[in-house]
Amino acid sequence: MMHALPHFEVALAPPDLRPWLAGDGEIPGFVTRAATAPGPHLLLLSLMHGNEIAGAIVLDRMLRDGFVPARGRVTLGFANLDAFSAFDPARPTQSRFVEEDLNRVWDPAVLAGRGNSVELRRARQILPVVLAADVVLDLHSMLWPSEPLVLAGLVSRGIGLARRMGGPGLIVADAGHASGKRLIDHPRFSEPGTATALLVEAGQHWRTETVAMMQRGVAGLLGALGMGPQLAEEPPARCAEVTETVVAETATFSFVRPWRGGEVVARARTVLALDGEREVRTPYDECLLVMPSLRPAPGHTAVRLARFVV
Repeated sequence: MMHALPHFEVALAPPDLRPWLAGDGEIPGFVTRAATAPGPHLLLLSLMHGNEIAGAIVLDRMLRDGFVPARGRVTLGFANLDAFSAFDPARPTQSRFVEEDLNRVWDPAVLAGRGNSVELRRARQILPVVLAADVVLDLHSMLWPSEPLVLAGLVSRGIGLARRMGGPGLIVADAGHASGKRLIDHPRFSEPGTATALLVEAGQHWRTETVAMMQRGVAGLLGALGMGPQLAEEPPARCAEVTETVVAETATFSFVRPWRGGEVVARARTVLALDGEREVRTPYDECLLVMPSLRPAPGHTAVRLARFVV
């Protein structure tokens, strides 16, 4: 049987988003700030999951501080407002979504299909600004302890922009999840073209240091795009490519110890987990563990295994 989730401390207060709920255009919860000088259109997106409030805190602060880019325009968006409205610090894991994961519905066939969940309706509402943006930064946090990272998809332009952004210091190239396409997997960003989308996993949910990492990532991207001040140069980021996604097959999936995301397992064939009678082992030396989910449900991603690349 699945073990119950442990208690997670909530050190952040959810932001008051009432000034931004109406938006300033056709999409509730989306506000655009434009410079007089021409430049790219950047979409900063928070609350893809309603309980990941750190990104909403960052964007709320930017709007309250009167942010305007140095060139181009920036749209600041609060995505799953219905799920966010149910956020309860006493039960912080319960408001990730209302009916389905908003970050698994970005396949054009799904968006154009007959589904009618709360999240699909919201994705269709958001889609026009997604398709209009030159760059998207999707702000996320993580349930389980992990080093911050940038998910860049598999296209070289995403990896290149993540390197220029300067932080977090770990870039992971991956193809996503079997359970559905993320926003960064939408063909606008995953197929040949010029539009680029990155997903920042800035640290563990509900921690002040996660907010600080998100602020650093947003500032670094604005600097890289010439839309804000250039930040001090950071050490070169490490880049890894996911070679295997481990999906839990049984309800008894259990890691042999509570691995931390970003750990590097030195030896091939090291046992990581037991899934029923199946042993999950590292496929090679120096195997990077990407975002282990210590309580995975059957059919869901338990961990991604990655190899460092130059």
